[in-house]
Amino acid sequence: MLPLFDSYPALQQALPFVSLGRYPTPVLRADALDPDRRCAGLTVKHDGLSGTPYGGNKVRKLEFLFGDALARGKRAVLTFGGAGSNHALATAIYAQRLGLQAYSFLLRQPNSRSLRYNLLRSLASGAHLRHFDSVPALAGGALLQEARLLFGAHQMPYWIPPGGSSALGVLGYVNAAFELQRQVQAGGLAMPDVIYIASGTMGSAVGLALGLAMLGLPARVCAVAVTDRDFSSLDKARKLYAQASRLLRRAGLDRSPAALQAERFTLRVDFFGGEYGRYTQAGMAAVKRFREATGMRIEGCYTGKCLAALTADLQTGRLDGQRVLFWNTYDAGGHDHPVDAVDYRLLPAPFHRYFETDIQPLDRD
Repeated sequence: MLPLFDSYPALQQALPFVSLGRYPTPVLRADALDPDRRCAGLTVKHDGLSGTPYGGNKVRKLEFLFGDALARGKRAVLTFGGAGSNHALATAIYAQRLGLQAYSFLLRQPNSRSLRYNLLRSLASGAHLRHFDSVPALAGGALLQEARLLFGAHQMPYWIPPGGSSALGVLGYVNAAFELQRQVQAGGLAMPDVIYIASGTMGSAVGLALGLAMLGLPARVCAVAVTDRDFSSLDKARKLYAQASRLLRRAGLDRSPAALQAERFTLRVDFFGGEYGRYTQAGMAAVKRFREATGMRIEGCYTGKCLAALTADLQTGRLDGQRVLFWNTYDAGGHDHPVDAVDYRLLPAPFHRYFETDIQPLDRD
């Protein structure tokens, strides 16, 4: 049973859920990332091992969202993201496992090897993919798809927001905070003073902050933005936090969580790089450093930028004497699932550009 449901049994009766992941995900020491021993301890929460055939932070959110889709009798899901969206790929993989059809509406972004891989694996997972060059075009495409389904007498798909970051999806990371507390109580680590986590659509970071508040724990969340302010902002964090709090109250939580407190939640925007999916020198250096120090892989779009922020804070002394946790949200399998036999020309024509033009310079090494 989920630790959240153990603590609040009424929530299990009220909230939709389908089990997809494997928990708890391990906590690993990473002292080699802090060779000067400036902080009081550096650990990694490895959510890359959250599930098979695909791990990472999306699995926790999808357990609640797919649970809701199934409870409503839906046969298809529709979601959104960048062309190389990890969330869209995870949605496609787990939709196929659950016997649901996945539709992914995807936005143009800088080219990369990871983007190519995610598109091919989404195709192999049976997703219907559509490409858009702008947010207004995507919004219009989503409405058109809804109209076609409605007037074609087909059932409307279940809409999953970008990143799975809705009031319901956030609960996956509320539960993750409860999971972390159990690992602390079991002696797996000391309670961190600060948790660094990448923020694309804010659901994981906000869920952690809400879970920590429910538990009365003092750990701070440092969310490192990898998207622009349309997706990552303090206003959005407050709104999503309040929506998830209200959902928990309606579901039977016996007391309201404390409001999102500025001293417990920081949004860093200085490692974004100016465009979603655009790799940065600092982020790619962090990717290499993480692999050399831990033997684990992260990537340049999300986790590399998050680790770059953590590394910079170590070097400036901001983390001196503190217990630091890096929450790794990247699928541990990386690109291990073979896609060599998948022909990119089976993708809709607008996606072909990613296979017929070069990848961005920082991804060529």
